[in-house]
Amino acid sequence: MLLRLLLLLPALWGGLLTQPWGYQLDLQESVTVQEGLCVLVPCKFFYPRINFGPRYLFWFQKGVNMNDDLLVATNKPKQKLQERAQGRFFLPRDPGPNDCSLTITDVSRRDSGMYFFRMEHYTRSYSYRNKMLSLKVTALTRRPHILIPGTLESGRPRNVTCSVPWACEQSTPPIFSWTSAALSSLGPRTRLSLEINLTPRPQDHGTSITCQVHFPAVGVTVERTVQLNVTSIKILQSTSSLPIPQGEALLLRCAADSNPPAELSWFRGPPAPNATPISSTEILELPRVGTAEEEEFTCQIQHLLGFRNVSLRLSMVAKPESRASTIMGVIGGAGVMALLSLCFGLIYRVKTHRKKAAQPVHHLDDVVGSGSRAHQHQFWADSLSGHRGHDDASSISEEGQELHYAFLRFHKPKPQQQEGTNTEYSEIKVHK
Repeated sequence: MLLRLLLLLPALWGGLLTQPWGYQLDLQESVTVQEGLCVLVPCKFFYPRINFGPRYLFWFQKGVNMNDDLLVATNKPKQKLQERAQGRFFLPRDPGPNDCSLTITDVSRRDSGMYFFRMEHYTRSYSYRNKMLSLKVTALTRRPHILIPGTLESGRPRNVTCSVPWACEQSTPPIFSWTSAALSSLGPRTRLSLEINLTPRPQDHGTSITCQVHFPAVGVTVERTVQLNVTSIKILQSTSSLPIPQGEALLLRCAADSNPPAELSWFRGPPAPNATPISSTEILELPRVGTAEEEEFTCQIQHLLGFRNVSLRLSMVAKPESRASTIMGVIGGAGVMALLSLCFGLIYRVKTHRKKAAQPVHHLDDVVGSGSRAHQHQFWADSLSGHRGHDDASSISEEGQELHYAFLRFHKPKPQQQEGTNTEYSEIKVHK
């Protein structure tokens, strides 16, 4: 037992030599900070009390050996600090009885390393090397904040602020710069923010605005880019009155170039309060225009910025009579008029072929059309069934034939190929 005590004495004695009685340091031993920022390292120290004499506090960056230790902060007058530490390493201005906190501003990569605290009081001094601060400096990854209060409305000025609230007031003031396609002018600035006055236009919607912040003390630049969401509305109105032939089909389109998209509603006449729209789509389809002299339709546009009514007055005009109407009846559309000659030719062939021989089916090889004529044939056939002329019907009956009625049916044309020619047949069926 005695032997064990003797063996423990050197270890205890060595500990007392390395850690004198009453000297203690409370310190966070590892701190990580991004370059360009600042850091406060809390610290408290304890030592045997002496009731008189000043106290001097020191912070050193540990060198390779004791002679290479660099003084970075102290409250002792006429002490030469390391050049790069001047104006950046600070002790508390009014420290408490045990306060040894260290503040570092404009932290750079070269500040990485080990630091220790030293105290001098009257005739005593002590370096707390048994507990050191390990400072690690990393790249700056934080980004500026861009604040756009409220909604950006086209044509209305808005203040936009770029700030770096994570930076510290004691650091070298950063340099702000803006990049934007929108109309803007510089506004007031503070140490850690810069404001611009932005007047957005409709074409600025979706464009980018960038705030760039440069920290000159460490040569680091960060930025943030946001897209502008500009609320706007542009109502397109080409006319307020339009003459329309009676009986024609009509499509009315109401366009509102807006962000976000506006809600469109169609009404017959001026809309009354709580009226039900006749359509809630962009296009209003009118199969046949009425017989009234005038009709009014209103498109109501509702948007976040308000609503607006756009009215269109339709003036009905009588449809002009043409020679075709006396022969073929009333045929709607200009496209049918262009096929009048084809109509005569087909009816004439019904008559002449019937004269020569009574055959149940006749194939007309001369009625051959390209893709465009095939389309005309189909349109003409659809129109003929409802607009057949009286003169042609009587002409056929005057020949004394046994024809009761005839109708045309056109087969769908096959696609043309370069190697051969496809023939399109028009078939006439005669029923007795």
